[in-house]
Amino acid sequence: MKAEIPKTYDAREVEGRWYQWWESKGFFRADAKSTKPVFAIVIPPPNVTGSLHMGHMLNHTVHDVIVRRRRMMGFNTLWLPGMDHAGIGTQNVVEKELKKEGLTRHDLGREKFIERVWQWKEQYGGIILKQIRRIGASCDWSRERFTFDEGLSRAVREVFVSLYDEGLIYRGKRLINWCPRCGTALSDLETIYEPVDAKLYFIRYPLKGREGAFIEVATTRPETMLGDTAVAVNPKDERYKQFKGQAVILPLLHREIPIIEDTLVDPAFGTGAVKVTPAHDPADFEMGQRHNLAQISVINEDAKITAEGGPYQSLDRSEARKRVVADLEEQGLLSRTESLLHNVGHCQRCSTVVEPLLSTQWFVKIKPLAEPALAAVEDGRTQFVPPNYAKTYFEWMRNIRDWCISRQLWWGHRIPAWYCDDCGEMIVSRTDIERCPKCPSSKVRQDQDVLDTWFSSCLWPF
Repeated sequence: MKAEIPKTYDAREVEGRWYQWWESKGFFRADAKSTKPVFAIVIPPPNVTGSLHMGHMLNHTVHDVIVRRRRMMGFNTLWLPGMDHAGIGTQNVVEKELKKEGLTRHDLGREKFIERVWQWKEQYGGIILKQIRRIGASCDWSRERFTFDEGLSRAVREVFVSLYDEGLIYRGKRLINWCPRCGTALSDLETIYEPVDAKLYFIRYPLKGREGAFIEVATTRPETMLGDTAVAVNPKDERYKQFKGQAVILPLLHREIPIIEDTLVDPAFGTGAVKVTPAHDPADFEMGQRHNLAQISVINEDAKITAEGGPYQSLDRSEARKRVVADLEEQGLLSRTESLLHNVGHCQRCSTVVEPLLSTQWFVKIKPLAEPALAAVEDGRTQFVPPNYAKTYFEWMRNIRDWCISRQLWWGHRIPAWYCDDCGEMIVSRTDIERCPKCPSSKVRQDQDVLDTWFSSCLWPF
């Protein structure tokens, strides 16, 4: 008796059955003992922050076409599947779930919070793996990996310690991107710049010893003037030659600060004179390094004014701006304001305005790593298609800053550094430390910070 062909195609019934049969027969498994030519790729591991989206579907479909073609050509083919723990992203979504219950991660404590994240991973990780199977992706599931697996975590620690021993990883106090809402440092890539309707404030800084004379600066952030340590002009700007070597009195706080010359200053912006706040602006930080300027932090991690801000202490940064502007106006030191479309950094995860802050963090030295990568394109060993993208690459790599890799989070690979409370020794180690090798005290504690998720995710192909 002939089987009747259904009038409609039931994808769920047909595809699910066939995929189960493919997997049970081991059609997607790579053979470690095979002598066939090898073709291997790794899946870009989806984050365990939720279910997959159309971008994943497109990506996985393209990979699957390539993998299946190689398998049909007789290659010993491996498509390695897995998932990414996605540090800050996953912590964010779990914190949002806790907020619905009226809780914060601090209410649970670190250990209980991490347990909660693992529960999330098991729930949504399972959904993701089913979705990948559902679209027919021919992955070798016998080799499935997660970036928190024991072996992968050991590799992360190995790379950290190796780079530290080579002098490519260091701990230092530098200007970083800080998200007041997430309570952590961010990398430049996690800081998204968006145009914002802002104001340009023109402020008069009285010249020291010259009654009624002043130099006018333009700024988009008047509240940070509380941490100013100089006023800068371009050395080629003839308008300010007369002020060389002089000083001004910082409005509101009445500190004496110098007028300096620096080629970084754009004579065409504002008045051609700018306030310099090394502790709250990346360009000002570099300028401060060149001119040996003091670094005064006037905004803290909660985005509130510190004690260095004098009468404005404890005010939120937005309220401080209003108060500073009002006081400048009252004292006749605010000459005018102009409307301005201004690019402002926002946290990629929560869209909070990012605050540049001085902070002690862990960094990777980028220049020694960027130089061979630049050379590979410059001498033609690596080529961009289309070629004009090489220009973008060069601009990026030649202007790249040291990478801040520490995060003040709980979900992630802990930084393998320990501190001795008795002698102050810092130990970076591949294995856990229980006793200081220097004193030798047992009062040692591991660094509380975790690594930027990309520090481990970028090791995925290895």
